[in-house]
Parts: sequence; structure tokens; C-alpha cells
Amino acid sequence: MTTSQDHNLFGIFRSRIENLDAPFLQLPDDRVISYGDMVKRSAQFANALVSLGVKPGDRVAAQVEKSADALFLYLGCLRAGGVFLPLNMGYKDKELAYFITDAEPALVACTSARKNALEEIVSACGSGRVETFDQGGGGSLIEIADGSDTVFKDLHREADDLAAILYTSGTTGRSKGAMLTHKNLSSNAQALVDVWQFTNTDVLLHALPIFHTHGLFVATNTVLSSGGSMIFQNKFDVERVLAALPRATCMMGVPTFYSRLLASKELTRDLVSHIRVFISGSAPLSPETHKKFEQQTGHAILERYGMTETSMNTSNPFDGERRASTVGFALPDIEIRIVDIESGGELDTNEVGVIEIRGPNVFKGYWRMPEKTKEEFRDDGFFISGDLGFIDERGYISIVGRNKDLIISGGFNIYPAEVENALDAINGISESAVIGVPHPDFGEGVTAVVVPEGECPLGTEDIRATLERDLANYKLPKRVFFVDALPRNKMGKIQKNQLREQFHAAYQA
Repeated sequence: MTTSQDHNLFGIFRSRIENLDAPFLQLPDDRVISYGDMVKRSAQFANALVSLGVKPGDRVAAQVEKSADALFLYLGCLRAGGVFLPLNMGYKDKELAYFITDAEPALVACTSARKNALEEIVSACGSGRVETFDQGGGGSLIEIADGSDTVFKDLHREADDLAAILYTSGTTGRSKGAMLTHKNLSSNAQALVDVWQFTNTDVLLHALPIFHTHGLFVATNTVLSSGGSMIFQNKFDVERVLAALPRATCMMGVPTFYSRLLASKELTRDLVSHIRVFISGSAPLSPETHKKFEQQTGHAILERYGMTETSMNTSNPFDGERRASTVGFALPDIEIRIVDIESGGELDTNEVGVIEIRGPNVFKGYWRMPEKTKEEFRDDGFFISGDLGFIDERGYISIVGRNKDLIISGGFNIYPAEVENALDAINGISESAVIGVPHPDFGEGVTAVVVPEGECPLGTEDIRATLERDLANYKLPKRVFFVDALPRNKMGKIQKNQLREQFHAAYQA
């Protein structure tokens, strides 16, 4: 009798290890964790999970601080056949109650400070048990792992078995659990290794959170799939990142990382001359940041495009022109098309429509939402992303916003990214966000929310006068509001829903 091929993602990582003594993690306290250490420690967590009753297919939720052990919990969950459910440390009790009630995890790992609140939530929904997990190495789950065997026989997984569930941000309704399979994650990691030319000599500077696809899957899985190593920092800190860059060969970050680095005089060409690539994602990188970074460092940031449901879809080329305001080309084995919002018909070059994606990276569907899953897929298997974009004559893909962010003013479609790019290029403006809010005459009024740079003397008319050189009149902001900072989530995405609520009454009499 023959057995089917094992698709456990950890097995793929293990197959890329050439030397167990090679470094895997370089920690803030200067400790170095080898690949051999990683295999043993992840085995301890796998054994701990099994001893606590976690079975293949069970969900393991983790609301824990970033640490090496938090990463090994994820890897141990893969090895034990569990489904990893990382949760943002910023989530409050009401949000957690929704996720836990919906996912019904067999085990919830949390900090000691959150234990009582989580136990009440778990008890109320009758799901699983709670174990503590603290950043400094304490907690009941860590104690169980400490006493567990360092050898574990990885459980067999099929390609279509779930490896993780990530909940979407839920800005347009209740959060949805995106089901990601072992094949989804392994195929995407391998595509990124190939396109970004990662090898076992690479050292990635990792200052991202690991509750999100960027830090957990794009960064970590790519490094593990290449046998490289990571400088593993607990969070982004300009001084610590600058100090670590001489030991790195590459860095992944959100646009905020790069804008903050640019503010430091220590970021010089000499400091980063050895860096192989800087990669940006999770939020749009402004053309100004792209330009300034290249001028200051000699490096053109490589921007890519992904989402919770698909991991990475596209990338600017490693070799070739990295074009500002674009996210490059579809990754290998991934198809991208642009379709009309209303008819669903495929559009021509440079026409803006909804981005649709098909490939091995596309998720299995939304957890316990079969009808919602059906709504989001075409009959031919393409996933309807909800992002708006276009493909230019050279094949580069550009994102102009979310379908929900489209502004329809006086019957005209306005794409916020176009106006934002023009605003950000104005001297005296640090960054901007463009939203549509109710307008008595136009349906929606184009509204700009601007963060000034220094002592900004600009007023609405000054800004409109500058913009009208390049933009049609119907795209010009009818009002401009100045703020100290734009609201962002932990991945750096501007929370436009908050801005729409804040300025909802901007045009009311």
C-alpha cells in the first residue's frame, strides 16, 4: 500500500536545513539560536500541544508577545497538525470573544495578564482551555514545553489541510477567518524565495509583528524555505534597526519603517551598501518615500502586493526596474486579471477595475462562511480581491485603492491613490489620506486629510491650486483637514473608516 506525499509545511522547512549548527535566529540579547535548536524547541511545543489534547485540525489561538518561543509555538503547531490562529495583542475582550466563539480553538495561549479575561471568554463559549505564555519565558504552556521531549514525529498533512486561520480586519463588517492550507503557504514561500533570490547566506532583519501574514508568513516562511537566518527584533526601533543593518543582507518592512529611517542622518549609502534588497508591503509606499530612499541610500525599495486571503500575489522585479506606485508583476504560477466592477468582464490595458487572483496561494475559503466564500469566487476559480487597480502597457500592476474606498462624486469615479500621490508630492505635506464623505450636491465630496511637514503655511486653496496643474477639477479635494497624524493599524495601514467617521459631517449645513 502506498501513502500519499506528506505536505506538512514544517517538513519542507526541515528539508532546507543543510547544517543544524547554522544560525536561525539572532536575538536582541545577542543569543543565537541554531537550526538544530529550532528543531528541538519546536518539537517540545508540538509535544506540549499533543499532551494538552490538541488533535490534527484543532485550532490553536495565540495572543502572545513576539518572541522566539512564540515563533516556535507556530512551528510546533504545524508539526502537530494543528491550525495556528495568531491574534493581535491590541485586540480587546469583545473582539477576542468573537474570534474564540467563531474558531472554537482547542487551546488559547495568552499572557498571564490576560488569563482571567480569556478564561471567562473560553468558558462562556465552551471552547478548549487557556494556558499562559509570557515574553520573558514564564507561563504554564512554556513550562509544559520545557519539560517535553525534544524529539517529535511530525504528523502527516495533505496539501489541502489547514495550516492557519487569519482573521481579516473587518473594516466593512464582521471579521472573516481566511483558511490557509499547507500548500497555500509552501507554494507562496517558494515563489518568494525564487523571485527575491533568497539563499541560505541571507540574513533578514525582522522587526515586524508575527500575528500578521507579513511577519509570520512572508518573512519567516521565506527565510525557513531558503535556510537563511533572521535578526529577530521584538519591534521596530529606528536606533536598533540602524545598529543591526550592518549584519543583515535584506530587510522587510511597512512604509512607516522606511519613512522613519529616512529621518535619521545615520541612514547612509555606506551603512547599507552591502544590503541585497529592501522590501516593502502591507500598505502603499508613497512615490516620495520611494524616491527619497533611493536618493539617500542608492537602493530602490522593492514593493509587492498581497493580502490575508492570498499571501503574496505580485512583486516588482529583483532584477529590473522597480517602479514607484506599482507592485510589479504576478508571481510564478499566479494569474492576475482586471475586471469591470459591474459586469465582471476583463478590461484592457490601463483601465481601472477589480483585481482578481487565481493560483496555489489563494486561500481555501472563509471559516464557516460557505455563502460568503461562494460570493468571493468566480466560477472559473478567480478570487475577487476587492482591490482596484490596472495593468499598464509594460505589464506593471498598480493598486489605486479598495472598492469600498472608491469615491463617486458628481457621477465621476475618483481613485484616492491618484490624489494622495499628488498631495504627497507637495512641499509642506508629509502624508495624506483622501476619503469620500456625504455631500448634499455631489453625493460624495472628495476630502483630503493631511499631515503637514514642519510649519506648513499651506491652506486649502494653495493645495487645490497646486493639484489642479495635474488633476481634473472633479478630483480636487473640496475640503482639506490638517491633523497631527493619520490613524493606522499595527501594520501601518491607514484606517480610512475612522477618518470617514471623523469627518462624516464635513459638508452638512
